[in-house]
Amino acid sequence: MSLQFNKVILSGNLTRDVTLKILSGDRSVADFGLAINRRWKDANGEAKEDATFVDVQAWGRTADLCAQYLAKGRGCLVEGRLQMDTWEDKETGTRRSRLRVVAEAVQFTDSKPKDGAVDPTSPEVRPPRPDRPVTPPDQGEPPF
Repeated sequence: MSLQFNKVILSGNLTRDVTLKILSGDRSVADFGLAINRRWKDANGEAKEDATFVDVQAWGRTADLCAQYLAKGRGCLVEGRLQMDTWEDKETGTRRSRLRVVAEAVQFTDSKPKDGAVDPTSPEVRPPRPDRPVTPPDQGEPPF
């Protein structure tokens, strides 16, 4: 029996704004780029860094939400599968290919909205919980 498995999980920052297209039947497709940075120290202890750039495509409701909440520079975690696209270049006639991630789930990993508005879920905006009274720090009580 041969086990075949196609699953990828990436976390990074968007390299460009999301491009949303509405196809026939009101089906949405969103495309964006993701940069994943890697830091390490070489044999001499010198800090090194490189980046991997990945094209991502999301469909349906996931595409709509990505277009609504993500923008260049925002962080997200993408869970999906790899897909190889091949085509013939119209200008040169050469065969081209590209490996991309088709997103099955996208999680937004930062709370900075793309339009600069205040995010209602951020801790600075949420009202205090009624079961936890707010104690000013100058009363000498521990903050927990």
